[in-house]
Formats: sequence, structure tokens, C-alpha cells
Amino acid sequence: MSLKRFSNLIEVGCDEAGRGSLSGPVVAAAVILPSNFTNNDLNDSKKISKKKRDELSKIIKENALAYEIGIVNPIEIDRINILNASILAMHIAIDKIKINFELLLIDGPYFRNYKDKTHKCIIRGDSQFQAIAAASIIAKTYRDQLMIELHNDFPEYKWSNNKGYPTREHKKAIENFGISAHHRKSYKLVNNQMILEI
Repeated sequence: MSLKRFSNLIEVGCDEAGRGSLSGPVVAAAVILPSNFTNNDLNDSKKISKKKRDELSKIIKENALAYEIGIVNPIEIDRINILNASILAMHIAIDKIKINFELLLIDGPYFRNYKDKTHKCIIRGDSQFQAIAAASIIAKTYRDQLMIELHNDFPEYKWSNNKGYPTREHKKAIENFGISAHHRKSYKLVNNQMILEI
């Protein structure tokens, strides 16, 4: 069953990737799909395989009326917190959209007004509406590729596998090698209960 449109307006779907990661940027995407676009495989990026995400990313880019990316780095995440950084990344992506749209569809419960545009926050919107699902896929595939590129400079953290998320291997690497310039210092990166102060 294919996901649906929210309205008959020109709608921009927005979602982010990397919010729960310990390292790397948070990446948001803004996508406008044609009104007649359908694809039965379109879904929340977390619910489909990497192979399917990559296939869908290509299809979305080929068919979208517009798609843009917004990136907020770890330094800014530490400064303004991850929620504000996620919203900022969405605003950055939306700023790049050249088409005059009418409605913003936001995945999740939080957003900050964007200019004079109407927005709707939808919990689990990426598994209900195609524009948000498309943004979810574009954001995740873009960010995953960024983390693979960062892995080449910092292979000890295995970012090509964990994409910066708090896996056991990633947390062990932080304990062994310390943190990098790409880690979010405002996050709990090590288990403080295991540090002995003398």
C-alpha cells in the first residue's frame, strides 16, 4: 500500500537523520514530490533496508520537483542542543527550496514557525505521508554517506558500520581512543559511573 499525500496543496515534507547519534552532524531534508507520485515501497527510512533506501533515494531525486539538504555540525549541536539543531537543519533545507510551496509537513511533534508558511507536525509522519517519508530517506542516505566519508579519517570508531550511533563498539572505541572533533561533547559519551577520582 502506498503512502498518501496530506493535502492537495504544494507540500514540502521535512525530516531529519542523526538526532540520536553521538557523532557527526544532524542532517535534514526537504522534499516536494509531484502530486501524481506513487511508490509502494516508500516508508520511514528506519523501516526499510539499506539497499531499498538507496534505490528509493535515486527514484526520489529523479522524480522530485525539489529536494534540498540542511546540515548542522556537532559544535552547533552542542551550543544550541539537538532539538534546536534539528529544527535549524530543516530551516536550512527549506531555505534552499526555490518552488513557491504552500504547506510544510514536519515529522515529529516539534517545529519553529518558518516565515509565514503553514506547518503541520505529525508524529510518525514518515510512515504515513509520502513527502515526509521521502525526506526521511533523502536525509538518512545523505548522512550515512557523510559518516562513511568521516570513517576514512577516523576508522577506529567504525562509523562506516554504526554511523555514529551509540553501539557497543562505538562506545568502546571512545573509551579506548577518546573523543574526536566530530563527537558531540554535550552528549553522555562515556560511562561516568566507571571513572574513579583519586
